[in-house]
Amino acid sequence: MLQRLTVNHETTYRYQRPVMPGEHFLMFRPRDSHDSRLLNATLTIEPQAKLRWLHDVFGNSVTIASFEQPTDRLYFKSQIVIDRYPFPAVEFPIEGFARTIPFSYPLAEIPDLGRTIERHYSDPDRVVTEWSRRFLLPPAGSHETEPFLRALNSAIRNELRYEERYSPGVQTPVETLQRGAGTCRDFALLMMEAVRTVGLAARFVSGYLYDPGIDGVQSEVSGAGSTHAWVQVYLPGAGWVEFDPTNASYGGQNLIPVAVTREPIQAMPVSGSYEGAPDDFIEMNVNVEVRAVQIMDQAG
Repeated sequence: MLQRLTVNHETTYRYQRPVMPGEHFLMFRPRDSHDSRLLNATLTIEPQAKLRWLHDVFGNSVTIASFEQPTDRLYFKSQIVIDRYPFPAVEFPIEGFARTIPFSYPLAEIPDLGRTIERHYSDPDRVVTEWSRRFLLPPAGSHETEPFLRALNSAIRNELRYEERYSPGVQTPVETLQRGAGTCRDFALLMMEAVRTVGLAARFVSGYLYDPGIDGVQSEVSGAGSTHAWVQVYLPGAGWVEFDPTNASYGGQNLIPVAVTREPIQAMPVSGSYEGAPDDFIEMNVNVEVRAVQIMDQAG
């Protein structure tokens, strides 16, 4: 089903005294695809910056802003309008050989999936491994791929406490399980490592989440109002399928992917540096508003 969404994303840095900003790297712009069509994009930066663009190693669009004068305030505002055609959640067209776990990816795909299959974080006490195995073992577990993924996705939402945290970085998956709480990026990383324990390929997604509650529709969505993070799992026949463990949803409904990477640190919406004392930095404020746009019928 077509969704037309608008995103206003503002990031403001404040400093005690003027500092000299270094280059800043911005990941605001989604790419066009069969499930996304970018209709409009504008970018406002204060103070004025010189811009250039590139595609990173994953093909994400990156804007690089260079500054020529000191400032006590850095301001970035991205505005986009996008049409989304999310994956129908009721359809899991998984190839027959991949419908139960374990399975092996086709030899031709393994080199390209590469490190997305490998575990990235130490788990010497098998905390993540054993937690993941719960969803394979009876009485509630299943070796069927789809029920396994759904159960794991739901368990993160139901068993762990969502919290907001604006400091950079992520918890390790072990820390998230031991604390019983985390941000959307912590939950995404936990699910990535959990599915990798059974040999599934997973990658990190940073972008935006539409909460229908902002437009007066009853909703229990968590993670709106800032940038959001979730997971893509590669399933033969279905391709990269989106799972949002923060909200126990899948299929991409209400999600706008901007950056897809192997690790969370590679998908930071804004990153950069400044020349000055460490205590010059006062605060960073982020505000994101995603709204639905009614599409007028042009017929007749």
